[in-house]
Amino acid sequence: MSKKPGKSAPRPAQKPKRQTTPRLAAKRADPSSGQDTAERIAHALETIAVHLAAAAPASGGGDTLHHADAFIWHPDGRLAPVPHVSRVDIGLLKGIDRMRDILIENTERFANGFPANNALLWGARGMGKSSLVKAAHASINRDRKPAERLKLIEIHREDIETLPALMDILRNAPFNVIVFCDDLSFDGNDASYKSLKAVLEGGIEGRPDNVILYATSNRRHLLAREMIENERSTAINPGEAVEEKVSLSDRFGLWLGFHRCSQDEYLAMVKGYCGHFGIKFGEEELEREALEWSTTRGSRSGRVAWQFTQELAGRLGVRVKLR
Repeated sequence: MSKKPGKSAPRPAQKPKRQTTPRLAAKRADPSSGQDTAERIAHALETIAVHLAAAAPASGGGDTLHHADAFIWHPDGRLAPVPHVSRVDIGLLKGIDRMRDILIENTERFANGFPANNALLWGARGMGKSSLVKAAHASINRDRKPAERLKLIEIHREDIETLPALMDILRNAPFNVIVFCDDLSFDGNDASYKSLKAVLEGGIEGRPDNVILYATSNRRHLLAREMIENERSTAINPGEAVEEKVSLSDRFGLWLGFHRCSQDEYLAMVKGYCGHFGIKFGEEELEREALEWSTTRGSRSGRVAWQFTQELAGRLGVRVKLR
């Protein structure tokens, strides 16, 4: 055959076919490969989030103190704001005038930047120990500007071991802070009291100048008698062992003792509550029922007076609410 005259146009070059390896082919064929990719992406994002969280400031730090006047300390490092503190107006606390005046004076000195003492409020149950701490805090803050307000942080008894961590957060805080522990006591082989001792006076850093500790307890020495006796019986020098235990309460500069109230003081508490909340009741009948209520409870105290007031208000259809 004869060739046609002229040159034929060149064909465009073809890309060589990409060879598919058995491994790649298997991956393309595997329907779970997309799931594996998603898992790798999720793992990478989680790793990034962990690194960012480590680099960021700890939540619940000193900056949180701007958000409220009262907080609950959590052992994971958080300060949870308490918008509305359950407390009694300081004018309703009857039969504890001397303790009230001492604690108010100590708290006011501290709020103004002057030296003040840690305080241990100890004694009879239901006589207003914790109520006085909360009422004193509110009373001091009543006429203060936001930047000058005193902060109240409650730490639970079981979290005392984390007290040094809380001190680290508060050390450079721009506020004066009351750290408050209600119903503080130690039993058995509990050694967490040593953390409290170090913060009160014994550690190298000590208590920050802007922090004061208030605690309530039914025990003057915070430790169970059997706990002290056990130390006495097993120590080489029994006297030194007891001294070690008792020295915990010695590190509170103020000891405020609360004793059982008299009948007149109990009735004054009841009448004070009824007057404050507008509960109308005949005086003779009020006294008779209040005394009968205390007899059934087996004690007279501010707590029993408040419980009777709630009973009477509920029966008469009067709403009562602590601020």
